[in-house]
Amino acid sequence: MKRARLLTGSICFALAIGSFVFAQKVSVRKQNRQALVQMERDFARAAATKGTRDAFLEFIADDGILFQPGPINGKKFWTERQPRKGLLSWEPIFADVSRSGDLGYTTGPWEFRPNGADDKPVAFGQYFTIWKKQSDGSWKFVLDRGVGSEKPFATKILLFPLNDEDSAALGKIDIEAGRSIIKKLEAEFAERSVKKGAADAFDSYLAEDARLLRENVAPAVGKNAALSMVSARLGTLSWQVTAADISASGDLGYTYGVFEFKSGSAAAEHGSYVHVWKKQNGQWKVVMDIMSPDPQK
Repeated sequence: MKRARLLTGSICFALAIGSFVFAQKVSVRKQNRQALVQMERDFARAAATKGTRDAFLEFIADDGILFQPGPINGKKFWTERQPRKGLLSWEPIFADVSRSGDLGYTTGPWEFRPNGADDKPVAFGQYFTIWKKQSDGSWKFVLDRGVGSEKPFATKILLFPLNDEDSAALGKIDIEAGRSIIKKLEAEFAERSVKKGAADAFDSYLAEDARLLRENVAPAVGKNAALSMVSARLGTLSWQVTAADISASGDLGYTYGVFEFKSGSAAAEHGSYVHVWKKQNGQWKVVMDIMSPDPQK
């Protein structure tokens, strides 16, 4: 009887330790996501106190990309730009981070007040920022993109991925090989869009929890909403990847490039896109899609 009690106690202790270790793994990833959200909020706070120009120069990586309308070096752009009055404000409502904790992104609503905090907002939209851990361990953003709208849309409730895969850390991958994989997937995605139509392609490559951002419409959250948005535009959508990057753990990556949309006899629409790819249950899926047309000349 005594041995049975000891055995029972040992089993309970082992289960408790196992649960504790699992909870630690989950909490580490959640902490990384929360840390990235806090970094985004610090960025927004710096814009309110120091001005947009100085805030961007403080938080952007040396090789960080902005779109004006095509991709350019953001550090150079903001260094050459003179400070201007007005308040650009934003708030993250969704964030994710790779298992290795070195790559992540946030998105949410933005507003612009031309005369500062006491002024009424005159412009709205959704922002999207990709962050990457630098060699010194600090977070800097490497890509910033957004879309505009005539009115605000998004809620201010902060969310993280719900149906996440195992949160345990993965071993490091060959980064160059990982980038090649992402580029190949992107090319296959684009080819399917041309051959079988955008709706079919997005149905094959989108994650169930995907988010789409487009000009002048509310964000599409979830695959069904995203497919409705894509299907609403009749025409041929094609795109070409310019660059790609991937996390050290090989579970989160992104691409950006240019797209073209043709519909009937109308002039073709050109612009830039950004896709975030995430490995879910062993398969790569697009969890974030942003397409924004270039301004008409």
